[in-house]
Amino acid sequence: MNQLMELVENGMLWAAILKTLQYVTIAMLIGGGLGTVIGVLLTVTRAGGILANKPSYFVLNFLVNFFRPIPFVILLGALQPLARAVTGKGIGDPALLFVLSFAVTFGIARLVEQNLLTVPPGVIEAARAMGAGPLRTIFTVLIPEGLGPVVLGYTFAFIAVVDMTAMAGVIGGGGLGNLALQYGYRQFNPWITWSAVLIIIVIVQLVQLLGNTIARKLLRR
Repeated sequence: MNQLMELVENGMLWAAILKTLQYVTIAMLIGGGLGTVIGVLLTVTRAGGILANKPSYFVLNFLVNFFRPIPFVILLGALQPLARAVTGKGIGDPALLFVLSFAVTFGIARLVEQNLLTVPPGVIEAARAMGAGPLRTIFTVLIPEGLGPVVLGYTFAFIAVVDMTAMAGVIGGGGLGNLALQYGYRQFNPWITWSAVLIIIVIVQLVQLLGNTIARKLLRR
């Protein structure tokens, strides 16, 4: 308990919370943006899609299937040379954010594709029958109609990224997960471990509540 109070007093606990939120926010902005683009392309280029293109769909689908199942801790090591080439560092926050964004990109891509596929084909066909072109159909019908489920997908991804940040210490990163491992688990201090766990649970619950609220409003339009 005393060590936990020391971490609070010297600001290390608050710094870990802010670091975790920083990791997740940046990864979701970069990976979420790229993943959304890939997810939309997967949806529209598949057989029977608005812009059906078999070669394009095959390449994108292969990339997503190849990278998405790799455990994050393995991806941290496997992408270290690429992270060093892109960010100039193979360890620390730059490398961690690169790998996080990379993992989020392919995870979000599949979530976006799966949720956009729930849009009734009849809605898209009606738009095309009224003279809407492919791009207009995508941006004014497909994406808006699938936005509610997509928001729920983003919420799930946010929570998954919070889990991934627990591995930050492997390459010299920080955050709540690293704090719990370094000062809690390794020093046999359950107060620190469970404090970090409870804070993560609170963050997850708040994000889930926000995501559910936004999705509910979008689905009621």
